[in-house]
Amino acid sequence: MMKGRSWDDWIARYAQSHQKPLNRLTHLIGIPMIGLSLPLALLSVFVADLWPWALGLFMAGWALQFIDHWIEGKPPEFLSDWRFLFVGARWWLAKVTGRA
Repeated sequence: MMKGRSWDDWIARYAQSHQKPLNRLTHLIGIPMIGLSLPLALLSVFVADLWPWALGLFMAGWALQFIDHWIEGKPPEFLSDWRFLFVGARWWLAKVTGRA
């Protein structure tokens, strides 16, 4: 799935296109919002009135990222390769644990 590249290679490429402090900040906030929205969406099948929270987190997380990419004038990496959707989450984890 990763075309023979290591996770470190994918994260390094992702990090290259996310150099500006505002871009990194919006991604540090937006990526976990999107990540949290997915299990909440599944849970909303069983818990009443949870779906607005899931939808709100999902939309706000993506809005943060797209607005910042628009400001920077660079498209998101996943538009060139869908696998960057997963790399973004790994980049976030590496960032918050001090490994990126």
